Amino acid sequence: MNKITTLIGALAVTMVSAQTIKTNIDLVNIKDDKVAVTIEFPKMKSSDVKFHFPKTVPGTYSVDDYGRFIEGIKFYDNKGRELPYTKVDDNTYSLKNASDLTKVTYLVNDSFDEETDTSKHKAVFSPSGTDIEENKVHLINTHGFIGYIDKMQDVPYRLVVQKPADFYGTTALVDQDKSDVTDTYVLANYAKVTDSPLMYTKPNYTSFNAGGMDLVLGVYSPTGKYKAADFKDNLEKMVVAQKKFLGDMNTNKKYAIMLYLSGGDGPSIKGYGALEHHESTSVVLPEAMSKEAIDKSLTDVVSHEFFHTVNPLKTHSEEIHYFDYADPKMSQHLWMYEGGTEYFANLFQIQEGLIDKNDFLARINQKIAGSKRYKDTLPFTVMSKNILQDAYKDQYANVYEKGTLLTMCLDIELRELSKGEMGYRDMIRKLSQRFGENKPFKDDKLIDELVIVTGYPQVKDFYNKYIAGNEPTPYEKYLNKVGIEVVKTEKPVFWLTKNPNGTTSYNNKDNAFTFSPNAEVSPFGKTIGFKTTDEFVAVNGKTIDVSKMRDFINYMSSIKEGEDVTITVLRQNGDKKEKIDLKGKAIIDKLVNEKLQYKANPTPAEQKLQDQWLTGKK
Repeated sequence: MNKITTLIGALAVTMVSAQTIKTNIDLVNIKDDKVAVTIEFPKMKSSDVKFHFPKTVPGTYSVDDYGRFIEGIKFYDNKGRELPYTKVDDNTYSLKNASDLTKVTYLVNDSFDEETDTSKHKAVFSPSGTDIEENKVHLINTHGFIGYIDKMQDVPYRLVVQKPADFYGTTALVDQDKSDVTDTYVLANYAKVTDSPLMYTKPNYTSFNAGGMDLVLGVYSPTGKYKAADFKDNLEKMVVAQKKFLGDMNTNKKYAIMLYLSGGDGPSIKGYGALEHHESTSVVLPEAMSKEAIDKSLTDVVSHEFFHTVNPLKTHSEEIHYFDYADPKMSQHLWMYEGGTEYFANLFQIQEGLIDKNDFLARINQKIAGSKRYKDTLPFTVMSKNILQDAYKDQYANVYEKGTLLTMCLDIELRELSKGEMGYRDMIRKLSQRFGENKPFKDDKLIDELVIVTGYPQVKDFYNKYIAGNEPTPYEKYLNKVGIEVVKTEKPVFWLTKNPNGTTSYNNKDNAFTFSPNAEVSPFGKTIGFKTTDEFVAVNGKTIDVSKMRDFINYMSSIKEGEDVTITVLRQNGDKKEKIDLKGKAIIDKLVNEKLQYKANPTPAEQKLQDQWLTGKK
């Protein structure tokens, strides 16, 4: 019996090995900031082969075409002969009669260098990008380094990283060898590959256990300003609070945070933030930030990514579960995946005592102000389903504004219906129990599932009106239920859009004000023919000087009703910007400011619901 068992085991190991995709990333022999990658394949299932790099990856909601960073690609058969191929697009290579394909080699350029020049492409969001800096740091978001073959996404990968002996790899993966110059990882399939970022640099890490979960924080600080230990206390406090807030919804036994601080003589980074994975997150922030500011960012940003371990990483629709990297189909439910997650990232801080009730209210106030930059009547499900299309991508950031507010209102609705017994967190817990990491729900059936898990048909009414419908969400109505009122004040304003604070940005290159495309043009702006695509560079010949912005704003405020005014703008004309003067008589508008405040004398019902909402207690 022992001999037979041993023989069967040996055969099983051989079969698994034979069906493994062997991948090598060489971080030692770097040339011209390019990393060599070699992938060896098991026997092909078809003679017609397509090799892909991802067009996009889960959690990014943008088309990034990671194949455009690849060069020098070559395919080989089992006798070492090069095979001909056709490059279909940036991400796809087609091979005919390639049943003997056994290997592909290529070089990877990093995406961080592209952030200094976006003339050809929109830069990849930094936390989902890649960085190759010899003897300094290598940020390996694996989807930017490793490709896959059609119909072989479920084959296991054996990843070997050749590294300098004095480099440490921060990752949630477990190294399978004891060598100082190679790390070996075994991954179940291509989805697990793309779910497993790594950061290699000189050792700068700390680890601790929080609520039964082992966490490692690795830090790259280009000037040596920060050590991982600098952020340990704050991070530990935050994670302990998150674990308590989530309870049995979080089952992670390990988690890795790769904190890349940009600065020094490194690449010019623009996309600060983080990208979630099942067991890790990659974070990019400026090294110039103070420790206190980084601590706050870790609390706000990393907590958001950690809450993604619940939704959508473990509870999601079929579009995410069967993600198509080459031709992605998007889900309707960014209101829940991103909005609900951002809501959790704020709610847990008030419920676990990391912020007070006034801080929390200020954040809600900011979300309401921020949401006004976007189309309030655009159904969130439509925007979400079509987010990769140009017509909708400018609305994406509203998932963190209105998406948060939608889930807040749904939370209040549920608490009122249940007399405080159920909230949004309880609904998500029940949804995660009904479905899970290996059991997706049907995208167009989610609302029916939410009615089932809550027992309240009114949830469907809310969904159809404010999430799938075009009816603006009545925040004031819902906040009033929890003892919060909106105080409105008016002041005169002379500007080109109705809401200067919510619609105006500044372009340093042109020394000009720019405007949100969905901004409402002010009465004065309409009379002079102003367009939101115009850039505002001068008024009455006075140009804008960012160092003297207060003087400029004071001058604008001094202009009287009916006064002759000349606004100079830059207007796009073909491939050039043309400077033109727009003239008219000043119209002083009224700017309505809205501020949330707790009622001085809420009703007993309002106070009770508020206490249940802010504490999470029933």
